[in-house]
Amino acid sequence: MNPRLVAASLVLNVFLIGALAGGTGWLIGKFNPGYSLESAGGRLPAADRKAFRQALREVRRESRDVILDGQAARREAANLLQQPTLDTAALAAALERARNADATVRARLEQRILEFAASGSPEDRQLLADALLRRAGRQPPPAKKSP
Repeated sequence: MNPRLVAASLVLNVFLIGALAGGTGWLIGKFNPGYSLESAGGRLPAADRKAFRQALREVRRESRDVILDGQAARREAANLLQQPTLDTAALAAALERARNADATVRARLEQRILEFAASGSPEDRQLLADALLRRAGRQPPPAKKSP
């Protein structure tokens, strides 16, 4: 058999297997988004889901400068790691800036979710609670059926 044909077949098969695995992973992630408070919004009724997502988009828009600062700090940290001599003080400062930016955005998102939950129905709050329990590694108790 021609060695070029064998090599081409091998490369094509590896490519196809990689594409199949990647597509499968993407589909699994798409249909199983995780169990964060943000992903819990996808389980809300349509009108509430739209309001929830809009509220989170507003927070991200309002936090744009903080998000950009965190991204810049991560780029700075990556650049420092690539230097021949490691400046640990500068690296620690860059990582702290990135961490603080992440914490600030997270706090703002959680505050907006809290405001949303305070104005929502008990059923909506239950969906958010279930997401928190799953995130904490504990499955929520089965829903009680009312008579």
